[in-house]
Amino acid sequence: MKNTEKYTRQFFEAPKTEMKWTKKSYVDKAPQWCSVDLRDGNQALIVPMSLDEKLEFFKKLVDIGFKEIEIGFPAASETEYDFCRALIEQDLIPDDVAIQVLTQSREHIIEKTFEALKGCKNAIVHLYNSTSLAQREQVFRKNKEEIKEIAVSGAKLCKEYREKYEGNFRFEYSPESFTGTEPEYALEVCNAVLDVWKPTPDDKVIINLPVTVQLSMPHVYANQIEYMCDNLKYRENVIVSLHPHNDRGCAVADTEMGLLAGADRVEGTLFGNGERTGNVDIIVLAMNMYSQGVDPKLDFSDIPDIAEMYSRVTRMNIYERQPYSGQLVFAAFSGSHQDAIAKGMKWRQEKNSPIWNVPYLPIDPADIGREYSADVIRINSQSGKGGIGYILETRFGYNLPKKMREKVGYMVKSVSDHAHKELLPDEVYTVFKQYFVDITTPIQLQETHFVQRNGIEASVVFDYDGRRVTASDTGNGRLDAVSNAIRSYTGSDFNISTYTEHALEVGSASKAVSYVEIVDGSGNSFWGTGIDNDIITSSVKALISAVNNMLKEKVQNK
Repeated sequence: MKNTEKYTRQFFEAPKTEMKWTKKSYVDKAPQWCSVDLRDGNQALIVPMSLDEKLEFFKKLVDIGFKEIEIGFPAASETEYDFCRALIEQDLIPDDVAIQVLTQSREHIIEKTFEALKGCKNAIVHLYNSTSLAQREQVFRKNKEEIKEIAVSGAKLCKEYREKYEGNFRFEYSPESFTGTEPEYALEVCNAVLDVWKPTPDDKVIINLPVTVQLSMPHVYANQIEYMCDNLKYRENVIVSLHPHNDRGCAVADTEMGLLAGADRVEGTLFGNGERTGNVDIIVLAMNMYSQGVDPKLDFSDIPDIAEMYSRVTRMNIYERQPYSGQLVFAAFSGSHQDAIAKGMKWRQEKNSPIWNVPYLPIDPADIGREYSADVIRINSQSGKGGIGYILETRFGYNLPKKMREKVGYMVKSVSDHAHKELLPDEVYTVFKQYFVDITTPIQLQETHFVQRNGIEASVVFDYDGRRVTASDTGNGRLDAVSNAIRSYTGSDFNISTYTEHALEVGSASKAVSYVEIVDGSGNSFWGTGIDNDIITSSVKALISAVNNMLKEKVQNK
């Protein structure tokens, strides 16, 4: 690519740290979570949410289990202000939930913010100002001392106004553009703010270290977080918070490494919605912990319901391959994947295993409200016999013999290929029935009779070539006798190769299903399936279905 010389690394390495976080292999406990869907997520929308939509979203966040929810910038607009007042005046905030509001370090904005919060049982006032080199030089044209003074004066004003207004208020400070700020200077500013607020065990302060713009690889951010955690004043009374954006596509990695490096709290959004490339996706973070056996303390057991609400009120789409949430993230079209999943599911059932370790599925889809047959095994021209057999067994109750699964698989894939589309489970079942179940042409069974005479003698009444005929022969069993009778009458050369049966448990437990494979004189295999209340009749139907498939192919090949 051209113009690479115009770009340079804009991040600042942290002073030497021990990199203690590299000794850990996973996040072993849930952080404090703060949803910023109603602020970051809302300001990122082409059409911001209405008051009613924000109220619905807030209630959903409470149901999920968020204890801290940033609701907006009440001094910025009438809608934001009214939303804050509606939550307080309508008593919609549970006693164990704190709302969070954002404010710049300007007195009239801070005053309006506290007015909006008047009477709130639990609120976090989130003060911020930008500290990065680029912002200092280009936007504010101020030196380090002047920028630090903006933060300190804002902290003092917040402290003053807290005394003037009724309510329970905590404080948060963000050095915006932290990742573009020299770590030593970010520490100096944060410590100056802490010296104003003087946090205590009963009045802890949040220091939020945002990845306002991603400028480096995640390990650089982790080192910056470890440096801050090791050097912040009042550390035992400071909650270190992360707020990663996703410019380089590393928001989840930034957050997980930042937690390993000592952070206590995460600000993010459902599905990663936010300006530019978005905020960190809290669902992904929480489910990553869940997949490692760690309770994230958030309830995502019905992601489809959450996704429906989110898409409706934000008018945003969720990418089909978005981890955990996308419609296709558990879908396996590949034959080898389908086969491994189906076998893995069967193994768990056989072993009654309490541990989830099914190939290709990092978590059990059912744990987040997804269905196996609809969401996991998806059928198209790339699919294999394992997945098709899995759908027919789990959705419709047909446990096809292994060799028959291959035959049915080729037929279903051929239909999908010619239609150039995915086949839904009901369409897979339709193909199976059309080509293999109770096939009635050219031979249509009417009735069979058996007598014990030199083994078993069968008399088979059926329609063939426009005539009703009766064919009789003997065999060492009922199915063998019927096979001999049909073979002798039609002059066909075939032998029964495979026969299995089982109760059809889906739909009606009183019915039996039989599967028959015949092999003709040239070694070609043909399958048929029969269903009936009587097991003998179902086996005869299966045989005739196989014979009909053989006879049809011979006509087609002439």
